[in-house]
Parts: sequence; C-alpha cells; structure tokens
Amino acid sequence: MQIAAKLVADVSRPERLRSLNIQDTLPEELFDRLTRLAKALFDVPMTSVCLVDEHRAWGTYRVGIDLPEIARNTSFCDHTILVDDLMIVPDTLQDERFLNNPLVIDNTHIRFYAGMPLSAANGSKIGTLCLFDPQPRTLDDNDLSLFCDLARMAELELIAIHLATMDELTLISNRRGFNRLGQYALNLCSRVERPACLFFFDLDRFKQINDRFGHAEGDFALKAFSIILCETFRESDVIGRLGGDEFVVLSINLNPAFHKLLLARLNQTLVQHNRTSGRGYELQFSVGMVPFDVAKHSTIDQLLHDADLEMYAHKQGR
Repeated sequence: MQIAAKLVADVSRPERLRSLNIQDTLPEELFDRLTRLAKALFDVPMTSVCLVDEHRAWGTYRVGIDLPEIARNTSFCDHTILVDDLMIVPDTLQDERFLNNPLVIDNTHIRFYAGMPLSAANGSKIGTLCLFDPQPRTLDDNDLSLFCDLARMAELELIAIHLATMDELTLISNRRGFNRLGQYALNLCSRVERPACLFFFDLDRFKQINDRFGHAEGDFALKAFSIILCETFRESDVIGRLGGDEFVVLSINLNPAFHKLLLARLNQTLVQHNRTSGRGYELQFSVGMVPFDVAKHSTIDQLLHDADLEMYAHKQGR
C-alpha cells in the first residue's frame, strides 16, 4: 500500500475545513440525499461524502458503508485530494497503491473506487465524493459527466454551509458558526483533558461612533477590531462575532498563565491602531474572561453566559 504525498498547502487546508464548522456533526440533508442519489444512479452499494483533516478521513455522509472514520493514510480519499479531477480505480487488486489496503483486504472488500475532490470557496481540497463497489467496474462518459455534476452540487453545499456560519461584514464566524465550532472544541478539550478559556468582548462607546461618524464608519470599526483579534490570537482559536459589537474568542490548549498576556498584547495592538488610524475615535473594549470548567460548562452556551456576566461586570466598573 502506498501512502499519498501530502499537499504543499496542507497546513492551511485543514484550517479551511474547520472553518466550515461541520466536523463530526450530523449529516446535512442535502449531503445525505446526494449520497443516496449517487448510490441509485450508479448502482453501487456504497457512496460517501468524505472529509479529510490532518490525521483522518471520515464519511459523515455515507450510504452502505459502516466506517465513520479511518486513518488518513489508509484512505482512498487521501490520494484523490492530490488531483484536480476524477480519480478512478477500476480494480484495486490491479493497482499497487491499494492492493493491500485494509479496505481492500478486510471485510469491506473494495474493488472499485471513484472519487472527485471537493473544494472550498478558496480552492482548498477538503474532501471527496466517492463511489465504492466490491466488484471491478468502470464508468462510461455519461456516468463521468453525471458524477462531476453531483460533485459540483456537493461543493456548492459546502460553500452554502460556510456562508451560513460566517459573519458577512467581518468574515469571521457568526453566532451560529461560533456555537457549532465552539461546542466541538469544548467536547474535544473535555475528552483529552486540555484547558480552554473564553474571552467575551464588547466594544466601549460603539454607539457614539455610529452616531457621530455614521454606520459606515461603525462597520469599519467592527472590521478593524475583528482583524486585530485574528492577529492577536492563534489560528487554532475559535473567533466569532455574536452580533452588534460583541465578539468572542475561545482559546484552546493554552497555559492559563498566558491568558492575561494575550489581553495585554491585544491592548498594545489597539493602542498602536488608535495612534495611527486617524479615524477621530479610539477602539476600546470591556472583556469577560472565563476558564472552561468541565463541571460547570457542559455546553458552549453556559460558558458564554458566564463570560457575558464577567464582561458586564468589567464594563460597569470602568
């Protein structure tokens, strides 16, 4: 069995996948219907929309195959995301890349595979639409055209999911996106016993910016603050705008001793921004900072509630 070479852009590719907020979630209805449609159209017993992160491939949307996830280096899809077009393996026992693959020699007995890479809006290949059959076979030209059309439908759904969980103004997660990805992150931290901390930010005197300078300037201020947050915190942290002038950051697997240092760094960056922006006002914030406590915070909403109270207390004391 051959291990697929890793993409040059593989560091950013999993980040793009995480930004879609669909890791380990229940199947989206359209994906579920697409896999069932593919099964019927191509008369194969197994179909899947498979997503690929750093270490695993998982068929969250699958029909006829009872493999929620497998190691990435044994996945057919790990090879597919290296190409720009459809990958077809008519007979896995005649292909040196797969002839001793566990999916071929174990009870799954995959002999035929067809996979089309699925790309996010920025072109990052994050998964595949797959057909599997325990019998060798191939696809004719009409089949190939139809399969490409189905893959395009899957890509459009991925883009729609991203747009539904993204704040259009700041291009970071909206409330829905933050809640989904934040809950996933908390579940992971709880399982592997890693620390997390939620920062709840509210811009001070934001209404005055809108009233004095207009809503377009208010939008500029919101975008500027979101950019500063993204520059201050790490790519692995979950950053979102809940609405209005409220922003949140869930910092994961960071020594608690660094939390106040992050706030100090954020303040320094804002001081520099206010000094050089020439906008006629200063960006300032109140913040509530609450460490994740597995005994108190079984949901992201509970953690948000506590951090909101801390933020309000900070604002009242300023």
